[in-house]
Amino acid sequence: MTATTHAAAAVTGKTGRPLTPGTARVGFIGLGNMGSGMTRNLQAAGFQLVVNDVRKESAAELIANGAEWADSAAAVAAGSDVVITMLPTPKHVEAVASGPGGILDGIADGGTWVDMSTSVPEVANRVREAGAARGIHVLDAPVSGMSVGAAKGMLQIFIGGDAADVERLRPVFEAMGDPERIQHVGGHGAGYAVKLMINQLWFSHLVATAEVLSTGVKAGVDLEVLRQALIASPANSNFVQNDVLSILNHGDYDEGFAIALACKDLGLSVDLARSVGVPVELSSLVEQLYRRAKALYGDEAGEMTPVKLYEDAIGVQLRTAASAVPATATAAEGA
Repeated sequence: MTATTHAAAAVTGKTGRPLTPGTARVGFIGLGNMGSGMTRNLQAAGFQLVVNDVRKESAAELIANGAEWADSAAAVAAGSDVVITMLPTPKHVEAVASGPGGILDGIADGGTWVDMSTSVPEVANRVREAGAARGIHVLDAPVSGMSVGAAKGMLQIFIGGDAADVERLRPVFEAMGDPERIQHVGGHGAGYAVKLMINQLWFSHLVATAEVLSTGVKAGVDLEVLRQALIASPANSNFVQNDVLSILNHGDYDEGFAIALACKDLGLSVDLARSVGVPVELSSLVEQLYRRAKALYGDEAGEMTPVKLYEDAIGVQLRTAASAVPATATAAEGA
């Protein structure tokens, strides 16, 4: 790419015009469970994509539908008006953003990088500081809604950064998320913090719900009767009312999001709390329960797998009446 073309790639960012379908080029790095759905929706909305992933085969459908493949993060950034990353860990984000052949090596002066990974402010801060003299715009915009929300284009998006950048990129965000749940939550790093706190509370709800349901069932209360009593009480939560049904009705522990990644998120949440001087004994215990479940059931087990710790303890799977069976019987059948 020539210097002229390179500079032109970020002209939309420099002028402050919204990035709109049909004219804007969106770079996207990370085509896993989340990124694959997000890019399909960007493409369906009319954005021209430039993509990269460690597995080129993950881009086959996108390329067949008109996306361009780039061999490096630098090439993605050089050919895009905005480059988005959706990666597993802060370590991956830092390598892609500022390592050799990374985003900083290819992005035009005045260009824009949006990290939609569940990460930490320190990584993005280093990139922002390194690119400050070149006028590079950086936003953190992690998401909630799991792979189902990514596929449906109904993610909740929490954006940290400058308000003007948020509005300029709103059409891009709206192609991936629910317009009513795209929130500018504050300055740089606020998006990361909000997402980590949401994850921490959700994982805590899961552990608390597993304990309560297991204890009640072991004490002789019908599972659905107990759940309905909780729903009608001040102890109700969205997890009790909705999310736990994937296990109770279908035995689905959400393998679309691996427990290894859940443990990563919990570790980041606890680290964030410590860095700002907040004692989080409960959160630390939830993290340890998740790590125990990961050790017992494997890295690729679903993010709701800690419920199995309690099912194994009481010898019964937590299922609606029609599907409840002893946990040991299921294990034997699986073997």
